Amino acid sequence: MKRVLVPYPHARPEKAEPYICALRAASIEPVPAPSNSRASFSGIAGLLLLGGTDLNPQLYGEDPHPETQDPDDERDAFESELLAEALLRQVPIFAICRGMQLLNVHLGGSLQQHLASERHLQTTANKAAPAHSVAIEPGTLLAGIAGRRDWQVNSRHHQAVARPAAALRVAAREPETGVIEAVEFPGRRFVLGVQWHPEDQAPMDPEQHKLFLHFAEAL
Repeated sequence: MKRVLVPYPHARPEKAEPYICALRAASIEPVPAPSNSRASFSGIAGLLLLGGTDLNPQLYGEDPHPETQDPDDERDAFESELLAEALLRQVPIFAICRGMQLLNVHLGGSLQQHLASERHLQTTANKAAPAHSVAIEPGTLLAGIAGRRDWQVNSRHHQAVARPAAALRVAAREPETGVIEAVEFPGRRFVLGVQWHPEDQAPMDPEQHKLFLHFAEAL
């Protein structure tokens, strides 16, 4: 079974559980890495970046918006270091929500610090409930995984990619607002970021489980 590094905020280990379960369901062995530790890529085949608190806007040269959360600089630095190593080693990377935002910022992009649309701030108790659709760009890695032009996804974020990094391609948008919902790194076998939370949907939605299965195949 291939092993994947799963960094998480050391004060909130429970946050990693849905991701760990989704990886195991795809026959991937997760290797949890708290943000106050030193993680190694020895024996590691890939990297999964989780959702969570906002990135420090200083990372993309901006002052914080009033709605931007207080930064977790320890986590930002820890995950940025792991991401840099994963990109250097060219191992598969699956980046979810905050993880997608980190991928974009790390490669030189920027973020929209607060979305006005309530469509992206899902408040239902069921975290797997679809909130809106995403329109998938043809010819992308994501299109090959989905096998279709749109998906119904959940949504739990108030920030999003503003300026995509030059190395990344937009793979999906929310059709009503145009918010970027997925990015990928062309030329790499699997570097994919999604803005929604497939770890919550995957246990009961075979469409979202595909993301983890294809991640496993790329390892």
